[in-house]
Amino acid sequence: MNENDIFKALADPTRRAIFDKLVAGSMNASALREGMPITQSAMSQHLAVLRNAHLIREEKQGRFVNYDVDPDGVALIAQWLAKYRAFWPERIDSLKTLLKDME
Repeated sequence: MNENDIFKALADPTRRAIFDKLVAGSMNASALREGMPITQSAMSQHLAVLRNAHLIREEKQGRFVNYDVDPDGVALIAQWLAKYRAFWPERIDSLKTLLKDME
């Protein structure tokens, strides 16, 4: 798992929508498809991409498979963002100064 796989998976708007639904809680593929104009086959492909990027995980419960957000993938995103978070306070201060100078 690496950042490229994660961001590549989340680059697709349908996969982002699926991921957003799973943030609310565990669901099976049928529940995830509700309100989305995609086939079961397309849903399976999207879920495979998200699973391979370690953004979601699956748990079999009898005949059903439930999907949930994988905390390990989310942690990797958070670590990546943390590297850049340090730049924002300085940039915001510079922007405030620039805006004051423009007045």
